[in-house]
Amino acid sequence: MSFSRFLSIFQRKKDPFFELLVEQSEKTLQGINALEQFMKTSNISLAKEVESVEKEADEVRRVLIQEINQSFVTPIDREDIFALSRAVDDILDYAYMTIDEMATLEVKPNDYLTSMVITLREATGEINQAIFQLKNNPKNILQHASRAKKLENQVELIYHQALSKLFNEAKDITEVLYILKLREIYRHLSNAADRVDVAGNALSDIAVKIT
Repeated sequence: MSFSRFLSIFQRKKDPFFELLVEQSEKTLQGINALEQFMKTSNISLAKEVESVEKEADEVRRVLIQEINQSFVTPIDREDIFALSRAVDDILDYAYMTIDEMATLEVKPNDYLTSMVITLREATGEINQAIFQLKNNPKNILQHASRAKKLENQVELIYHQALSKLFNEAKDITEVLYILKLREIYRHLSNAADRVDVAGNALSDIAVKIT
């Protein structure tokens, strides 16, 4: 086979990386949307949706990693693809952990949890928009990444406000035990927001390299 024919066949091969990143990101946003609605309604079916979507997103990531390992070349650095995918995966993982431990520890939604999740959903939406722009409009990545990072800071602010209120209002050992449970839930959402920041950094690195 001539080199030109080989190159032609290679170029016709569909590049799956952008599509898989978008699919993973969309599922993550779907999961965070479900988490937000759960915080507002306490509907158990929404908790189950978070769990289901988390498993679906894990499968998309598995396929993406398989493609990375099997591909000779990738449209952007494979390390950047892996880092971005891992950060997006972690956002949804922490969302699931939030739901799971709320059930285990018998913690009900409150205003702080709801506010944190609403802001987390907005930040995740910015990450989703940035990933959607990767293939065709990379110049737009930085503005979405920047907004996501600012929203992450808002989540952290709400987190610290929530902790301050928790410990200032403790009156007896029973309340302290509940506070410790609630702190763990707050921490999962704070960790999810941290991963938004990591995803924003990964997207910014990619944008600098491809624009």
